Amino acid sequence: MRELVLTPKFKRAFRQLVRREAKLKRRIEETLAQMRLDVFAPPLGTHKLSGELSGWQACSCGYDCRIIFSIQFDKETRQEVIIWFDIGHHDEVY
Repeated sequence: MRELVLTPKFKRAFRQLVRREAKLKRRIEETLAQMRLDVFAPPLGTHKLSGELSGWQACSCGYDCRIIFSIQFDKETRQEVIIWFDIGHHDEVY
């Protein structure tokens, strides 16, 4: 199972998003659980980004909700770590 790291930017964006749309909270939590098991599961639609967000990846947590993240390898624990960078609607995060 992968460790998840939430950046301050992600935490702030998450709070704002859930405050505006409380119904998304459960869907985001389900996405979190799925990412811990298989970040490339087909329902997530995980894909690499280009341009300013080159080096990052994105996945879907609903019709118009996206999570920007990075997968890195922690040399100390020898495990993959998923760093959640941002969350929001398509036009907000890209």
